Amino acid sequence: MSNERSIPSLHEVFKDQFRIGAAVNPGILAGERDLLVKHFNSLTAENEMKFESLHPEENRYTFQHGDQLIAFAKEHGMGVRGHTLVWHNQTPDWVFRNASGGDADRVTLLARMKEHINTVVTRYKGDIYAWDVVNEAVSDSGPEVLRSSRWLDIVGDDFIAKAFQYAHEADPDALLFYNDYNESVPEKREKIYSLVKSLKEQEVPIHGVGLQAHWNLELPSIDHIRQAIERYASLGLQLHITELDVSVFLHEDRRTDLTEPTSEMMEKQAERYEQFFSLFREYSANVTSVTFWGACDRYTWLDGFPVRGRKNWPFLFDGQGQPKESFWKVIK
Repeated sequence: MSNERSIPSLHEVFKDQFRIGAAVNPGILAGERDLLVKHFNSLTAENEMKFESLHPEENRYTFQHGDQLIAFAKEHGMGVRGHTLVWHNQTPDWVFRNASGGDADRVTLLARMKEHINTVVTRYKGDIYAWDVVNEAVSDSGPEVLRSSRWLDIVGDDFIAKAFQYAHEADPDALLFYNDYNESVPEKREKIYSLVKSLKEQEVPIHGVGLQAHWNLELPSIDHIRQAIERYASLGLQLHITELDVSVFLHEDRRTDLTEPTSEMMEKQAERYEQFFSLFREYSANVTSVTFWGACDRYTWLDGFPVRGRKNWPFLFDGQGQPKESFWKVIK
């Protein structure tokens, strides 16, 4: 099985169902080039298209890394998902400030949002097939639907509708997504559902829901994932799995002693991935893209999160870029 030619291309296996994507940064683009070209037909910028990366100062845009990703994708015939236009994190402080250092007013903040979205989306028009327009705006717990943020505090809850409106004006052909995590937890699922339903009822140009899918060896349950897929799909929208990884540690597991995953972890991970992809196949009329939040175990954002100094092994490919048991279970 280690013979390179006998390893099927992941995206080829699923070509009739959905795109297969990877989140990348400049290091992954350089270091995992062959792996990306063979197995993936869609790319997402891990951080390089976020507000603070592209627009660090009011009158300065830095498109170098975004352009590099687009060029790589074009060279290899890949699609690109844009991530992300409006988020409470990784947005520079200047966006929310006025000249005297206090909070900007609603009119100013909306004008900045529109200018940013228009500049970014127009630049990549025709090169990016889908955008995560608004990211993680829903609260995890408690009665309120929307999480507290400066966007919400200054603009009000229509900041979400405005972002979609501006993105659609900038590129009428791009698919526009609301993206969030804990999307399969029933309490939060219902909040996401009600938010997106209200956007649809207001005729806001939204085309899909992004399920981040930062999952682990036990949670969420397959039943909860299925219920989430069916609930969102009932709105008549496309679903993208946008940030898939399967942590080998449960959320409360704080161990730091492992230098490699146990065989039990790898078996359980393979079983989980097999179940997930079986579900994605079953709902491939609704799920049109599956993106991993990385490419292989050499690097993942889960290294050091939430436990500092700890390695994680969440993907189908190991630290050498070789297929794991999870890979073979997924493609069979």
